Amino acid sequence: MKRFDSMNVIPLIDVMLVLLAIVLLTASFIVHDKIDIQLPKTENTTSFNPEDRVKLNLSLDSSGQMYWDGEAIQTNDLNQKIAQLDRNTLIQLRVDQAVEFHFFVTLMDIVKKHQHDNISILTERKS
Repeated sequence: MKRFDSMNVIPLIDVMLVLLAIVLLTASFIVHDKIDIQLPKTENTTSFNPEDRVKLNLSLDSSGQMYWDGEAIQTNDLNQKIAQLDRNTLIQLRVDQAVEFHFFVTLMDIVKKHQHDNISILTERKS
């Protein structure tokens, strides 16, 4: 009987690299927001092309919870952060289509109180 000193692992490494390549090619790397927001659908909208300057993502979910770049924030804290924000910052608003209007008005009131006029409200195009 022949003695078994070592195992040739090169074919196993080859198989693992092929499997890794398949997984990487088929996996979806699209980043989805962790906040579940259904944007309103519109017929007349333009494509949004964010500029190269600093931007802030403000979100408002269907329950009226506000988010600063994906992190939940209370109204008082939002008011303080907006006050410290440069006025040239592009503010992108993502508002759920089911949100009660007074939550949207509260958010806009905070933004406009500190004289931020560079605001984009994101929507989805109707198909």
